[in-house]
Amino acid sequence: MPPATKRRTASPPAGRSWDEPTLAPVVLVRGAEPLLTERAVDGVVGLARARDPEVEKVELEGATYGAGQLLVAASPSLFGEAKVVVVRSTESGTEDLMSDLIAYVASPDDETTVVVVHGGGQRGKKMLDTVTKSGAPVLVCEPVTKDAEKASFVVGEFKAARRRADAEAVRALVDALGSDLRELASACSQLIADTTGTITAATVDKYYGGRVEATGFRVADAAVAGDAGGAVALLRHALDTGLDPVPIVAALALRLRNLAKVASMRGGGLGARDLGMAPWQVDRARKDLRSWTPEGLAAAISAVAQADADVKGEARDPVFAVERAVMTIARSRRS
Repeated sequence: MPPATKRRTASPPAGRSWDEPTLAPVVLVRGAEPLLTERAVDGVVGLARARDPEVEKVELEGATYGAGQLLVAASPSLFGEAKVVVVRSTESGTEDLMSDLIAYVASPDDETTVVVVHGGGQRGKKMLDTVTKSGAPVLVCEPVTKDAEKASFVVGEFKAARRRADAEAVRALVDALGSDLRELASACSQLIADTTGTITAATVDKYYGGRVEATGFRVADAAVAGDAGGAVALLRHALDTGLDPVPIVAALALRLRNLAKVASMRGGGLGARDLGMAPWQVDRARKDLRSWTPEGLAAAISAVAQADADVKGEARDPVFAVERAVMTIARSRRS
């Protein structure tokens, strides 16, 4: 029999984090998160200007690139100032751009930093392979999708500003604004600018309480807690303020999925990191599970699965569908 082979697991993209910029003749900024891409580029430009305040920044756009533009942009200026050339949207770049980048990487100008920005996908693979194989540093800007990653992002925002936020404040921000990383970053900036001392959940509620109350996460919290009346009231308020039923159902599903994950941990020796959850999410789920039976959890999950199908086109009244799911979840909790 042939020897058993190890199962291959997906590995994260190789490179440095977006917040670890560095200078080199060529730097690749790669990933599909626009905010992090912007910050990575700004970080490289900032390092170049710290080294030489007179550095010239030139921008090229991949979709409209014409042959030879890179060579002209990267050439030394008349007065010898250093340059940073940012080539944006190379995933949409012309064939001329791909050819010019491949040729340039083979013999880059040491006095110029060329920042190649690629938003993801397979287009331009030969160019990307050439850049990475050249040893150029890669700044990774992958989407932030997990709540634990969003919480880490928020903590990093406050830490960079030498401010502290308690765990409940971080959770409240992620619950309220976590669907949009740019909005989450903007909220952190506002709290840093407008407040002093430790940022608490009360601080977040003062600024974003209306948003928190109108999110599907608050609806899910009330439903899981067995508060049918409160959950329905929050649901109607959320819908009245313009929230679509689809993300509300997604929030319900996420909340129940976390309960199911933590229920599966019992006796299994798994930790929060293994489940892709933050420690506070695990602790919270453990407390919630004291009032849930396996049968009740299964019924609630089935109700959300049906609501998901209903709000995506199988029901004439998606609002009624999500309200029914909320009621079922609340009633499935053990009293």
